[in-house]
Amino acid sequence: MVLVIQLLIAGQSLMGQGPEPYSSARTDRIVIDAWMRMQIRLMAGTQSNFNGPFIRIYAYSGLIAYATIEPDIARKSPFFFDLGKLNEFPVMPGRVPGKYYYNPAALNASLALINRLMFPMANPANRAAMDSLERSLFQSFLSHMDTAAMNRSAAYGVSVALQIYRWAESDGYRNANDGYLPPGGRGSWKPTAPAYSTAASPYWGQIRPIFPGSSDGAEPPPPPAYDEDTSSVFYKMVREVYDLSRNLTKEQGETAVFWRDVNPGVSAPGHWLNILRKAMLEDESPMEKALFAYAVSGMALHDTWINSWKVRYTYNVQRPITYIQNVMGHTDWKPVIPTPPHPEYPGGHAALSSTIAEVLAFVFGSERPVVDDTYQSFGLGTRRYSSFQSMADEAAISKVYAGIHYTYSVDMGLRQGRKIAGNIIGLLKPTEGSKSTVHKN
Repeated sequence: MVLVIQLLIAGQSLMGQGPEPYSSARTDRIVIDAWMRMQIRLMAGTQSNFNGPFIRIYAYSGLIAYATIEPDIARKSPFFFDLGKLNEFPVMPGRVPGKYYYNPAALNASLALINRLMFPMANPANRAAMDSLERSLFQSFLSHMDTAAMNRSAAYGVSVALQIYRWAESDGYRNANDGYLPPGGRGSWKPTAPAYSTAASPYWGQIRPIFPGSSDGAEPPPPPAYDEDTSSVFYKMVREVYDLSRNLTKEQGETAVFWRDVNPGVSAPGHWLNILRKAMLEDESPMEKALFAYAVSGMALHDTWINSWKVRYTYNVQRPITYIQNVMGHTDWKPVIPTPPHPEYPGGHAALSSTIAEVLAFVFGSERPVVDDTYQSFGLGTRRYSSFQSMADEAAISKVYAGIHYTYSVDMGLRQGRKIAGNIIGLLKPTEGSKSTVHKN
């Protein structure tokens, strides 16, 4: 309880700053970074026990930002990809021939609109913050741009955002929480303490993926068969979690809390979004590189989460707390963090982490050191990693330390995420002369 109170107090200032002072040399990065920080703030201020909606917001926001400037990206650029490759993607609005469009103004308008649309329940302070951010950026542009060009650019950004938002609304997410009756029976998932919440978004796995074929060959094999025999694979898998919980080191416990990624906090997609924005700032990424990374990482997370949810509700594997309390008889046992309300297999956090690590390594380099300060304002310090992949490995194993996943599930989640990322990266590469990475400034 003390930790939760500390997190709530510290989190009040998380990502809440306004845009940096205007500088013409950094205008592109200022707009992108300011709206990323706003989105993280909005995620932190929205209660949810499920990451899916935030992943979806990240994905469509990044795609909208990229599509807004896509007409100005050279077809031979390593950061260009064909929007027509996306699933049932609509035709984008055109620009008036011969007229100038100022991309920062278009981006400001498109990102402002999609965040308002995707966070309809934002509290008054956050709604006012979005209005203030959009207005202050627009006013800063007027110091060196004519009003007609500004208005034309903003209108174009709005038209792109609306077109993609309408397409997003057809992806099936509104049916993700339709009525669901857990299968029941021996070994099946059931609601867990302390809230005993009903299954979260059981039909999320039926949402339309953004990339066709993104999950080809990615679904993990069936999990070990449920068994209560002490010599069985399943029993030993659970026993490992229990034994680890009894001998958890200080570092392992801190790792479990650092990667808990639920309120109070910024959510798993918010955590990775902050890691992305830090990498963009450190590398001084130009607009096309930054928006390529924003769009592709979000869309990859989106498709990974869909596939993970499809598999979870196929097998309905029981969580450790249920087995440890009811079968092993340790009725007072509790995990380090509360067990989320959905089946266990495969590890969703592991799949997400490996997916985005592969995408960020593709964009920024596989040997790039990473500093993660996402939860510094929450009092959880800063963590350093040798690469995005090593960060993903820690994020994945943290759920075993936390007592909410089995090691096998985490391993399969990592493999699932890597495969989906590889499929998507393969779709993005040009057919001739492609290279393994695109980390260029």
